[in-house]
Amino acid sequence: MKKLVVILAAVAALSSCLQAKQGGGYMDLLKNVHWLGHDAFKITAGGKVIYIDPFRLKSAEKADLILITHAHHDHFSPEDIRQISGPQTLVVSITEVLKGISGLKQEVKPGDKLEAAGFKVEVVPAYNINKKYHPKEAGMAGYIITAGGVRIYHAGDTDLIPEMKKMKVDVALLPVSGTYVMTSDEAAGAAKVIKPKVAVPMHYGSIAGSEDDADNFKEKLKGKINAVILQQEK
Repeated sequence: MKKLVVILAAVAALSSCLQAKQGGGYMDLLKNVHWLGHDAFKITAGGKVIYIDPFRLKSAEKADLILITHAHHDHFSPEDIRQISGPQTLVVSITEVLKGISGLKQEVKPGDKLEAAGFKVEVVPAYNINKKYHPKEAGMAGYIITAGGVRIYHAGDTDLIPEMKKMKVDVALLPVSGTYVMTSDEAAGAAKVIKPKVAVPMHYGSIAGSEDDADNFKEKLKGKINAVILQQEK
């Protein structure tokens, strides 16, 4: 009987260890990804700091690189950009955004690739299919950033678009609120098309959408794609 107990304990410990390793495998992909609310993220790697769409920041760490997806006020906040900018901070965005930016800046458009602050950045399209808020002809952007060997896709404000079929990424940050972007159901469909190792909901809890949208997104992907709801960092 004692031997059986020992064997069962060993099996349970091994199972727990394997689950931890499997979980840690995909959770490790998020160790440098910090959600700051709405569509705002901070990515850290190699001692460098990237902000994407900084908005209503609670704290401000100086950025090496700032990526702005488009000029809507909840993505392009000059006040927040000033808080995190230093003499060497580079702001990368589309033409409409950079008209309101001074200092180091680089204009991009969907389809461009660049290296900035030691990071590889690919500019990808972001637009609406069945809404008027983000027309394709406006040339708004999403970004794929390679940081610490991990390919991270920030979708910007978008619907499920054909270009997603060609994306190869480890982490997908996808809007889920509906109204201006994909609904949580549509975002789950986008994750199934992209097939990242981890999918993270964004664009909720502030301008539009709620935690219910994030929960539904995760539930829709259960057993299909690893979905993680990040806690908003201060």
